[in-house]
Amino acid sequence: MRICASRKHTFYVSEFTSTIDLKSRKNLERLSNLENERKRRNRLYIIAEILTVAKEGSLKTQIMYRANLSFAQLNEYLSFLIKMYLLKIQKEDGKKIYRTTTKGNKYLEKYKDITNLLGNNEKNFEST
Repeated sequence: MRICASRKHTFYVSEFTSTIDLKSRKNLERLSNLENERKRRNRLYIIAEILTVAKEGSLKTQIMYRANLSFAQLNEYLSFLIKMYLLKIQKEDGKKIYRTTTKGNKYLEKYKDITNLLGNNEKNFEST
């Protein structure tokens, strides 16, 4: 293994790999960033995911894990969805259960229609 230094960047190169010039490295980084951007979920998708999880009624932690959100993100989304009447809270056995409202189910139907129209490969959210 040898150390290569070029244009302020030091990296290790083994005998089995070839060196990559700085321009090629930057192009690879840009391509990697584009792929990461495509994998990110948008706000509408996350809302649809939360509403789908809460259809039958779910606890806050269940929504957090199934929608793959941090606690801070979850609280932000839940307060927004409740204010918009897409989600409601019901107390059952002393626990707060989050349920999708009729308006929330309409959102899911419209979201599904739009993703189908655009030919989006995102997960389909079916409403019952």
